[in-house]
Amino acid sequence: MEGRSLNYSLRQKKEAEDPMVSAFQYFEDAKPGILWKGNDILEMHLTNVENQAFRWGLSPMLIDVLLDFALGLKAGRATCARIMKCLIPATVVPENSLIKGVSWICVGTLPTNLQITFFRWFITMFDFIDSKEHLNSLYGILFSFLQNENLCPYVCNLLYLLTTRENVKPYRVRRVMDLYSKIGMQPYFKGLLALYKVLRPDLVSISIPSRSKNSFKNADTIWKAAILAVQKKKKSEISLTLTESSDLKKPRMQLSRKRKYNKMMTVPPVESRLPETTCNSFVNLTRPKMFPIVQLTSFQQLLQNIDKIELPSQMGSVLNSHLLLHYINCVKDDSVFLRFDYWLGHTLNEEFLHCKYASSSMEVEELFNKLITAQSFLQEGFHSSEMFVYKFLQVWDSSLYRPQILSLLSWVSVGQKADLMQPLYEPLTSLFFSSSVYFKCSLFDCLNNLLVNWLTWHSVYATDSVDMSLPGHSPMNMNLSVVVKSISELIEFVGHIATIGLHLEGYHTLLLQFVLNFYETVCDMYLLYDLPLVIMPPAGVFYPALLSMDAINLNQLCHIMYRYRENLVAAKNPELQSKRRLYISSATYRDCNQYIVTMVNYLWNSKAHVSSNTLDTGLNSEILRKANITDFKKRFNVVYHPALFGYALDFCKKCWTNKGQSNISSIKGKYWDYYLKYLYSQNLRGLKEFIESSVSRKSESSSD
Repeated sequence: MEGRSLNYSLRQKKEAEDPMVSAFQYFEDAKPGILWKGNDILEMHLTNVENQAFRWGLSPMLIDVLLDFALGLKAGRATCARIMKCLIPATVVPENSLIKGVSWICVGTLPTNLQITFFRWFITMFDFIDSKEHLNSLYGILFSFLQNENLCPYVCNLLYLLTTRENVKPYRVRRVMDLYSKIGMQPYFKGLLALYKVLRPDLVSISIPSRSKNSFKNADTIWKAAILAVQKKKKSEISLTLTESSDLKKPRMQLSRKRKYNKMMTVPPVESRLPETTCNSFVNLTRPKMFPIVQLTSFQQLLQNIDKIELPSQMGSVLNSHLLLHYINCVKDDSVFLRFDYWLGHTLNEEFLHCKYASSSMEVEELFNKLITAQSFLQEGFHSSEMFVYKFLQVWDSSLYRPQILSLLSWVSVGQKADLMQPLYEPLTSLFFSSSVYFKCSLFDCLNNLLVNWLTWHSVYATDSVDMSLPGHSPMNMNLSVVVKSISELIEFVGHIATIGLHLEGYHTLLLQFVLNFYETVCDMYLLYDLPLVIMPPAGVFYPALLSMDAINLNQLCHIMYRYRENLVAAKNPELQSKRRLYISSATYRDCNQYIVTMVNYLWNSKAHVSSNTLDTGLNSEILRKANITDFKKRFNVVYHPALFGYALDFCKKCWTNKGQSNISSIKGKYWDYYLKYLYSQNLRGLKEFIESSVSRKSESSSD
């Protein structure tokens, strides 16, 4: 009875104080061997800590004390496991706490389940660590835990996050490869070995993809959901505080009261690895050679300190700084790029695609837009973004975040997959035929950008040798035939859906224009991008453009055929043929000649070709006669063509205004030349290029 009354009086006294202060003092002063059954004081403090943790998060000092209390087993295993579940940071996690935690693991008194819990918590909180200055010194100790089969998946994940080029040693590579051969082809071994091969390809001899897919599981949803809830509450509190401050007309309080909390789908701010309170005081003493990232404000500073830049505490913050994008594009340490790719993959997949907690659409769009801007800045797509696009296309409804998804799709890398039919072309085909004409136009524009990115990559990084290396930080052996195959499949896919799509949409003018934009890129692959490949458009694209009622599409077709002719003529050059293999078949030349002859007959000779009483467009000439369409053979020349007929009428009005006649049939002889000059003056450059290159005219003396 005396013990219970004492506990009650102590509880009343503690309740009058700050519960977190009393809890901190209690756990800091606690000695090993505390009885947890029937201990009202321990239960009271644990309850207060849990309420604080899941509502507002815990301070760094309290996390340090609680982690030491739990891993020291001062109150039994059940209590320690309960404490580990509520270690939710309000701001950051102290680096020193993790170092002490690893030391407790080395003691050997912790049960296996608590060791696994600690490493899972370590991985989850990695981006919240205030400083990673001394963590890498634990690399050898952590590496020794690989022999523990239960800890191996989590240790591999942690080593993946910590690995730098200096950590990759021959004996470590041999050890991981031995485990890889004994235990089997586990994904966590693949991920770690892939990083080793990227950093030191001379030490890893086996063939492993440099970018492993789903190497590490992200299953710690309890901590992630708790962090997300804490950040949401903190953000709402900040908004309320700022509103009250503005009502009191104290704008300076906004900056002092605002805290740096972010939701999972937001890009973290650029911060130094050291806390702001200690950065200015201790960075010069502890790390004299490092340049804090928060002080980087100009490109000149980046050039002067590029070898001693201190990376941010959260790698996702590179999306907020073009200077950091410059840095990761130039730095030789591939672990920097891969660490960012790891964060990006986790954010896109675990916090958006597979997360049951819906994020704000504005936050998602902001992240996507920053990601698109970064990829455009680097002129290279991220592997995690590509894998996300492949997964998201399987469930996409073609409307959710359409501009952002199509922009991300345009940065898919060439040759990453041997066959893009299943992950890319099949879902796009289903979306294409089930969506509106405006989505079809957007998709053709996206695929055109994708082709331009592939061709640009080839023209910049391809060499005359068989092997080519992928730019950036993930080398990949690829020969020219793989690039040609990937681009050929893309063009073939576009030709297939374009033929059917134009027919389904009644040869919509806008849709036809986007299709021709794609083939305007295709026609110049050899001369502009140095790709020894020429592919002609299918008949389902060529003839609708030739018979189009829109002058813009007809003019664009003329320009495309002119460029096809120039590319094929250049490919016939014996000097160029001797330098490299050309992927141009005789059928390509035959098709091009057939298209050019057809266009000359239609636009110039007024002889729409008739074979077996049928036009080459498939329209029976007898039907035209029954429709009272006389002289149908010349109905598609430059005078009577539906796309140019308005120009002919305007020309007649200007030429014969005072003569009282405006008969289109008068456009012949010398007026034919005047009419051509008139057409050329109407910005029909493609028509001029085609006629001057493909039509052989007799030289005439012009006397006006």
